[in-house]
Amino acid sequence: MPESPEVQALAEDLQARLTGRVISGVDVVEFRVAKTRTRPPASLIGMRVNGVARHGKLLDFSVGDSQHLIVSLGRHGWARYPDAAVPPAEPGDVPPGLVVFAFDDGRELEFTDAGGWVSLGLWVVEDPAEVPAVAKLGPDPAHPGYIRADFDRALVGRRKQVKAVLQEQQSVAGIGNAYSDEILHAAKISPVVHASTLTPAELDRLFDATVTTISAAIDVRRGIPVSELKAEKVAAMRVHGRAGEGCPACGGIIRDVTFASTTAQYCPTCQTGGEILPLAAG
Repeated sequence: MPESPEVQALAEDLQARLTGRVISGVDVVEFRVAKTRTRPPASLIGMRVNGVARHGKLLDFSVGDSQHLIVSLGRHGWARYPDAAVPPAEPGDVPPGLVVFAFDDGRELEFTDAGGWVSLGLWVVEDPAEVPAVAKLGPDPAHPGYIRADFDRALVGRRKQVKAVLQEQQSVAGIGNAYSDEILHAAKISPVVHASTLTPAELDRLFDATVTTISAAIDVRRGIPVSELKAEKVAAMRVHGRAGEGCPACGGIIRDVTFASTTAQYCPTCQTGGEILPLAAG
């Protein structure tokens, strides 16, 4: 699932490409992606793009005088610019384009979804807060105004596993499964402990790791071609998706644990005092 570092890099790339361009055509291939039926994406034809921003994991295209196209990339969604200069991939490697926007310079922007079910979603609204996923967002650790009080409100006293809290968009915006693993590894905290049990020192480490991990990832993703962002994310992971490999910090073996309908990767030596968690933890 795209998370805030990759979505931020995508938003900045789209901002540079599309600001000032006029939408000349819209082709909705999969009708389920359009979430505002009385305001379909095609209602934006003829309007100029004013800019592109990010809200958590969602894109926000400011269009025309007062319209916003909000795009949720969902679990497997992404953006693609068809470009003859890019060698075509094998047919099986190309996710389907579910909606295509054409612009007055002849270029097209496709939104794709590589999943077995459609998770991509588009809304046309006057206020981004009309989209429930935007309205419920909590403070964003990538924002320069994010402070310790924001973090403490999300974590302190919560009788919920800390990994789940980090992924809870109304508590901490923009973090998903992958970066929550990276943050917890950097902070040397087990993914299954409840937030309410964290000591002041652990909360200090977790706050620092949250801000540093997300901010650093955004910095290094800037300027990477859109088509390479997902691969760059995977390559940069230190523990997420690396079960069975050596921990880059201590050399121990990275392990899997499944709980609350999600899977985490962690280092027992760095995060659990050497304890190997049950494969399915409650």
